[in-house]
Amino acid sequence: MMRWLLAAVLWLAAACVAQAADGPVGADDTRQQILVLLNLPPEHFRPDANYSGGYGGGMGRGARRGVAARLAREHGLTLVDDWPMPVLGVDCYVMQLAPGRQREAVIEALSRDARVAWAQPMNEYRGQGARIDTTPTHNDPLYRTQPAAQAWRLAELHELATGRGVRVAVVDSGVAQTHPDLAGQVVVAENFVDGRPYADERHGTAVAGIIGAVADNGIGIAGIAPQARLLALRACRQTSRDDTLCTTLSLAKALHFAITQRSEIVNLSLSGPRDRLLAQLLDAALSRGTTVVAALDASLPEGGFPASHAGVWAVTDDASRVRAHALLAPGRDVPSTAPGGGWQAVSGASYASAHVAGLAALIQELGAAHASPLQPASLVLLPSGNIDTCATLLRVVGPRVCSCAIERSRSVAAPATAPDSSHP
Repeated sequence: MMRWLLAAVLWLAAACVAQAADGPVGADDTRQQILVLLNLPPEHFRPDANYSGGYGGGMGRGARRGVAARLAREHGLTLVDDWPMPVLGVDCYVMQLAPGRQREAVIEALSRDARVAWAQPMNEYRGQGARIDTTPTHNDPLYRTQPAAQAWRLAELHELATGRGVRVAVVDSGVAQTHPDLAGQVVVAENFVDGRPYADERHGTAVAGIIGAVADNGIGIAGIAPQARLLALRACRQTSRDDTLCTTLSLAKALHFAITQRSEIVNLSLSGPRDRLLAQLLDAALSRGTTVVAALDASLPEGGFPASHAGVWAVTDDASRVRAHALLAPGRDVPSTAPGGGWQAVSGASYASAHVAGLAALIQELGAAHASPLQPASLVLLPSGNIDTCATLLRVVGPRVCSCAIERSRSVAAPATAPDSSHP
């Protein structure tokens, strides 16, 4: 009876949710765009350099844009936009192909030009939500329906950690910041989707809710890390088909921003083709001690990118995938936040990734004093492939008298294991 009642509540909430509409794609079709990367000179030799390391807008940048404009003319392209990437030491230029031009041939020609660091396609990435289902301890009324409530003993985990102060970058579609379960949780919100204003969207709002929804406020759900600080970085947009679509450049802008804002955890609930620019930004984040969590796409080779990138925590909701390099986490029929102030039930690897990003924030809080990067070896895995969350936190914090420790002492502890994180 209670299950049907909660389903009805979710259905009514979803009925009131505003749909986010996407604008016409038209001339900015990413299939007709390429990225051209130009090296920045060493900082001390830049005319627009300053002692703060900021990226100026002076004659140095103007000269580099002039080089980009000449390259565009020489190769029959239109210069559309540019974006500085000082973390990688490059300027990124978006160029549009003329109708009928072969993208691969133009990229090959540009790559041979001594003025170009590299050229590449503008790739597309999609959120890994299997479906949006509009039908259907903390004192949050939907808490008992959360898979993590039982499988991860979430309330008991929160006796040890809540992710207090940990900065988690949600690189996704737009997050409904005024949702009553997310109000005050988002400390930074930025829009990296060109030509479209920030919008509250389903996928990003659901991912953000799973990671950081307010706990014990008497409504909705409890986030895995309810006292984490969320950075809502909109790099994807919700399409008219309720799909979630991102591009190389929008993701690169968001990742660069997350790095400069010292995000400790980055969640990427999306997947697509391997990408050189994004790979370099991921390496830059990982080298700074950032934990990157990504959704595995079983339909793509090696689980898709960025889940297949070395050092990234790949996550799936499908037990048949855990024998590869993936972590297994709850991702089926998960209640979470929705635009318009309501709630929705969601399924897919996107939401399993959000669970692990939240868990990483708990580990980060407990291990902050050690100041060492998180590793998959920090996790204790059960023979089923699921994460033993209590054992994982107790490994970091040491022996404690708490519900987690008491419950775990009643069962046989599984050996400490971790997935292979050296995948290509």
